[in-house]
Amino acid sequence: MRFQVKTGKPEKQSCKLAVVPVFESKTPAGALGTIGKAIDKHSDKAISAVLKAGDIAGKKGEFLLLTDTGGLPAGRILLVGAGKKTDFDRVSYRTTLRSLYSWLKNKPYSDALLYLAADGVDGAGAYRSARIAAETWHEMSYTFRLPGKRGKVDKPALRTIAISVDSKHAAAARSGCKDGHGIGTGMSFTRDLGNTPANICTPSYLVTKARALAKSEKKLTTQVLNEADMRKLKMGSLLSVTAGSKEPAKFIIMKYQGAAKTKRPVVIVGKGITFDTGGISLKPPAAMDEMKFDMSGAASAFGVMRAVVEMGLKINLVVLVPTCENMPSSTATKPGDVVTSMSGKTIEILNTDAEGRLILCDALSYAERFKPTALIDVATLTGACVIALGKYRMGLMANSPKLAKELLAAGDSADDPAWELPLDKPYKQQLHSNFADLANIGGRDAGTITAGCFLSQFTEHSDWAHLDIAGVAYRGGPKKGSTGRPVQLLVEFLLNHTK
Repeated sequence: MRFQVKTGKPEKQSCKLAVVPVFESKTPAGALGTIGKAIDKHSDKAISAVLKAGDIAGKKGEFLLLTDTGGLPAGRILLVGAGKKTDFDRVSYRTTLRSLYSWLKNKPYSDALLYLAADGVDGAGAYRSARIAAETWHEMSYTFRLPGKRGKVDKPALRTIAISVDSKHAAAARSGCKDGHGIGTGMSFTRDLGNTPANICTPSYLVTKARALAKSEKKLTTQVLNEADMRKLKMGSLLSVTAGSKEPAKFIIMKYQGAAKTKRPVVIVGKGITFDTGGISLKPPAAMDEMKFDMSGAASAFGVMRAVVEMGLKINLVVLVPTCENMPSSTATKPGDVVTSMSGKTIEILNTDAEGRLILCDALSYAERFKPTALIDVATLTGACVIALGKYRMGLMANSPKLAKELLAAGDSADDPAWELPLDKPYKQQLHSNFADLANIGGRDAGTITAGCFLSQFTEHSDWAHLDIAGVAYRGGPKKGSTGRPVQLLVEFLLNHTK
């Protein structure tokens, strides 16, 4: 898809399809914004005629295609219901764009000129409006295709989306289109990895993806540690999770240098459990197929790197992906076993289904060698987070109030929100063990928080934050699939660190 920015008067802008918002109003005049009225004038009042006739009322989800465009240099005018103008904020704008792009999917128009944000969107300037338009196109045009599957791929006729803005905002809008395209590309990459079945998306498969990504960008290098390397590093916690699987574990290290070598990197650690049976603490069979999504933290870390490469950000970024399967077998780790982590701390494994924190803790210890300016781990870590926050906000815990504030602000700006949970000492006491330095679970109460408390024991020397994305990374049920979150939040955070 090609994203453009167009300036100038509507009567000077030629296109196959002009997309004009219509708002709910008691009068035809109130249904159009300033740009809508100008388009109406140059289309010989074609819009006014249908408004007066009651053919469209401006309600969300309404569409009306006008083939008679008068003197306007557009092949067609598409009127799109946008709801009440006073409620036209970023959420309403995204909803309108989703409806529009769904409508456009099977239509014959090669280009469309969008006037949806020409009169402004509450809470979004030209940059944000253009970025949302590009991001949302990627979201709505996404289709999963099984790796290696042959055959014709149906592509939409639409090749160009142009955004109409005032000339003084053109530069900001172009930047928004560029960033939105990059973020959308990263989110699609994340969704592809998350949606790929676990018999294909193994730790070795993730390695091939990391190496292919590195080949596409000279600023990016990839290194892979095998199990022998992990043993030398004494990553006993990570290796305890993979003990029951024939699939070899991998530890993927991707380094992107977009800034001076002297600038400390941001490090993102993504949980890469490519399939989670629960191990000896076996999960119930219902919906176990969705455990292919337990590598969504890794997938989002990959997506962030893909977006950073696409956007060419001037930042240093390290992505670490500890990846393995969690399987039951005669060699699998058992409840009650004690293992030694890379940090030297011993862990009593009371539940083998609390495995994500066991691979992350060794990765977090490894991450400290990079002396990160910020260390962020991303994981589908606890079902308790889904109960606490549902499918809208992800959980956030941090040992740095400044880092927590920055991530929360990034999530709000990107419409990819998080909610901070505490890491108070009483919660940490729930991880007490009679046989090791700490247990890997803290009981039923506050399960999301105690998981964060566990990880905090391995990040004492860094400004660290943990994102529990169990509720937001994918949707279950009949329409199951990866969402691509939290690529938007993380890239927004990185963008803020380039300023």
